[in-house]
This record gives sequence, structure tokens and C-alpha cells, in this order.
Amino acid sequence: MSEIIYFDTSALAKWYLHETRSDDVENYLQVHGPVAISDLTIVEMRCLLARRRREKNLTADLETVIFTTFQEDMRRRFLICHPLPSGLAAGAVNLMVFLGDIPVRTLDAMHLVIAKEIDADIMVTADRVMADAAEALSFKVERF
Repeated sequence: MSEIIYFDTSALAKWYLHETRSDDVENYLQVHGPVAISDLTIVEMRCLLARRRREKNLTADLETVIFTTFQEDMRRRFLICHPLPSGLAAGAVNLMVFLGDIPVRTLDAMHLVIAKEIDADIMVTADRVMADAAEALSFKVERF
């Protein structure tokens, strides 16, 4: 049985946008895909692209193309999208208490709860705090 790999938005964005280590993420996805994401990832990706457009880092046309490509990757099941589990908020609250010394943010806590819910083995992230929290929860971590 293969490992379940959960990509958080910080790492997944590198697949769609040219950023530091984008080539590494592309290679990782080509070797290890398909990977897991969640409905939360969809919301965060939409927000990230809109913010980049407002900051004039993307044109409106490119924003649309990237989000459409992201949706197509889900439709083709290259990205396996999981629904938000019931009890997500309570799970995130409990996780923040458990990880009391790690300054995990709200949405990162929610990603971690989702990853636990789907029995993910590996958390892929470009965020140091998320990586620290994932390691504290015994995930294997791939850092980009």
C-alpha cells in the first residue's frame, strides 16, 4: 500500500506559480503523484491567487488560467480532494492546545486535522511552522 501524501497550500502553490523550489515541487509531484489535498486547499488557493492579482504579481487572465488548471488537476484526480471532516473546528482547537509551544496558525491546524483524518503519512509544506507542527504529530515531512 502506498503512502498518503498531503500537500498544504504553501507547497502546492509552487506547482502553479514560479517560486523558489518550484522545480523541486514539480519533480516531487511527478514521482509521487497523485497527492491529497482538501476543500480547504481550494479556498486557500483561490485566496492566494486573488491576492497575487491584487498585488499586481498576476494578471486577471493568468489568475483564471492557473485556477482553471488547478481545478482540472482535481478533476483528473492528479490532486485527490478530501472534504472537510465534521468536528474540524474542535479538532483544530484541540491540536493547538496539544502543540502549545508551536505557534501553529488556524488554517494550518485545520490542514493538520484533515491530514490526520485521512491517515496521511507525509505532510508536504513550504512553511517552517507547519513542518514543525507536522513533525510533532509524527508525520513524515517534506519541506520545500
